[in-house]
Amino acid sequence: MDRGKPGSKMHVLSDANGLPLLVGVSAGNAHDSEGLKPMVEGHQTRHDPHRGRHFKPQRLHADKAYDRADLRKWLRGKRIGVRIARKGIESSERLGRRRWIIERTMSWLSGYRRLSPRYERDPRNYLAFLGLAAAICCYKRLVRLTT
Repeated sequence: MDRGKPGSKMHVLSDANGLPLLVGVSAGNAHDSEGLKPMVEGHQTRHDPHRGRHFKPQRLHADKAYDRADLRKWLRGKRIGVRIARKGIESSERLGRRRWIIERTMSWLSGYRRLSPRYERDPRNYLAFLGLAAAICCYKRLVRLTT
C-alpha cells in the first residue's frame, strides 16, 4: 500500500496481446485493489445475437496487491478465472510468464510525455490523455499488423 503518496495511479485492463482495452485513474494514496472492480464492471461485454452468447474476460492475471478474498469471490461470481499471486505462497517467477505483457503495456503508455510525469491538475483531463494514448497504442499495433 502506498500510504500518503501524492499523484495518481494508472489502471489498465488489457487483452492477451497487451492491447489496452480499458484505462482508469485512481488516487495515489488508494490501494491498487480498489481499482479492480470499477475496471471489470466498466468493461463492455459483447453480445453475439446469432449465437446468443456474451464475450467477457475469461481470465484475470494480477499481482499480489490484488490478493484479497473478497475480490477473488467477486470475480468467481462473475465467472472470471483468477490467476493472482498469493502473498507469501507463489513466487513471481511462475506468474511472470504472463505478467510481462501488462508491464509492456504500461511501458507503452508511460512513454507518452503527457502522462509521465502527470502535468494535468484535473483527473478527467489526465484520464482523457490516458485514453488517447491507449487508442494510439491500438492504432499503432493495427498498422503494424496490416502492413
